[in-house]
Amino acid sequence: MEEETGHQTISRVLSGYELGNKLRLLRLRKKISLVDLGKHTGLSASMLSQLENGKLVPTLPTLARVAMVFDVGLDYFFGDKRRRKAFTMVRSSERLRFPDRADNPSPDYFFEVLAFSAQEKGLQAYLAAFPKTAAARTPPEHYHDGAEFLFLLEGKLVIHLQGEDHVLKPGDSVYFDASEPHSYRAQAAAKAVVITTPPRL
Repeated sequence: MEEETGHQTISRVLSGYELGNKLRLLRLRKKISLVDLGKHTGLSASMLSQLENGKLVPTLPTLARVAMVFDVGLDYFFGDKRRRKAFTMVRSSERLRFPDRADNPSPDYFFEVLAFSAQEKGLQAYLAAFPKTAAARTPPEHYHDGAEFLFLLEGKLVIHLQGEDHVLKPGDSVYFDASEPHSYRAQAAAKAVVITTPPRL
């Protein structure tokens, strides 16, 4: 499978905001032609048409010009005024794989964001892959706000939490306060679904 370029990723993520359709609806509601809008913004009618049809990805300066003409804020383009109930689908081929840290030459785990295009999420969901940990290696502990849930799909994984090791086998799950320092060590290459939630107010 051909690797996605950075520009393709940005275009795909921005497509979820339906910027072109929002621009077209705004223009039609204000009863302004593409030619007239072009005169006001300094952009060609051809370019504006391509933006509306999703053939071009607008830059922030371009959106700012349009927003000023119609006297709306940029939040018009990035907010959802219709308040539709959340529904976001992410195909397996669309996900990108990241190491635990960009500068880590030997990552303790890799992760893929499972719902990256959803907005205002109440949780974060990941597919995590844990290479087998070298016997002499002790993975560093980490922590973050909120809770964490892990469901082990395959392999054998040890979670170290509050000074204790807990061994997980396929089908096992664990839920805990993620503000407690914790680490994962794979006794056999493992894969898991990980869900984190923001702290309760």
